[in-house]
Amino acid sequence: MIIVLKPGIARKQETSILREIRKLGYKPHVMHGVARTVIGAIGDELTHQSLETLAGVFPEIVESVIPVQKRYKLVSREAHPEASTIQVREHVIGGKKFHVMAGPCSVEGEKQLLQTAEAVKAAGATILRGGAFKPRTSPYEFQGLGEKGLKLLAKARRETGLAVITELLSEQHAELVAEYTDIIQIGARNSQNYQLLIAAAKTGKPILLKRGLSMKIEEWLLAGEYVLANENANLMFCERGIRTFETYTRNTLDLSTIPIIKQESHCPIVIDPSQGAGRADLVKAMCKGAVAMGADALLIEVHPNPAEAWSDGAQQVTPEIFAELMRELRPLIAAAGRE
Repeated sequence: MIIVLKPGIARKQETSILREIRKLGYKPHVMHGVARTVIGAIGDELTHQSLETLAGVFPEIVESVIPVQKRYKLVSREAHPEASTIQVREHVIGGKKFHVMAGPCSVEGEKQLLQTAEAVKAAGATILRGGAFKPRTSPYEFQGLGEKGLKLLAKARRETGLAVITELLSEQHAELVAEYTDIIQIGARNSQNYQLLIAAAKTGKPILLKRGLSMKIEEWLLAGEYVLANENANLMFCERGIRTFETYTRNTLDLSTIPIIKQESHCPIVIDPSQGAGRADLVKAMCKGAVAMGADALLIEVHPNPAEAWSDGAQQVTPEIFAELMRELRPLIAAAGRE
């Protein structure tokens, strides 16, 4: 059930409602919006008392009590009609400003990372991406620099001012990764690793949840529910292409997820065109389509020398191509009503 509180209520009144919800046997999840506060009450309505009486008992506090029909309760638009925004350092994702996260697939060394960070910042990126821990199909492929890579990302943040996003692969590394990054990425291979999602959520860091390679949208939304259900409201969904019968591209980038996620969820939606197509020559077109369709941000792989990249060189663009892309995106971002 969703309890919508009236505008302008005092914190003391909100606390009294939360106490009553717990007394009735439900677990409350508070979501503060611009105009209203919404509380998601999770529990078994067959065994607990009804929450529908709250509007009558507390008419000065509760505006309405709404049943949520979706299996995903907290990520749904029913639970939170207003679009959510995510605070990442001084940046707000999901608001008026369009954001670009860019950087190498893998952190390979200090020179490579700092060179890329300086280039993407100069072109207009606000967040630096880079993999310190890499999930690879083959155990013999480069697996990332680990903590050394995290330290290099932190150094790049200090020197450029860019926020940082990197991937978390293991529950045991959750606190370590959270220490160095501003956004925790959960990759496609781990998108239904529910214990990892819980561990990531409990760090309190914003979470970017990629869609699994063969994941239905409902499954993706339900995976996101694990983040919000564990007291972390800072969730972003990221479409990165799905596995289909097509072999011309590495994956099939499903841009239809943009309007679907906007319709079904209040969480921001990010598009990864690099993984999405697996081809650097298609990145520009995919980015433009994503902007036009209403995405909130892009996640782009950039490498100073893709031919010598330690992972996924074929899908990484050069800093020069990235700068061209950013120039070409500006009028499209403006036309989409963003900054």
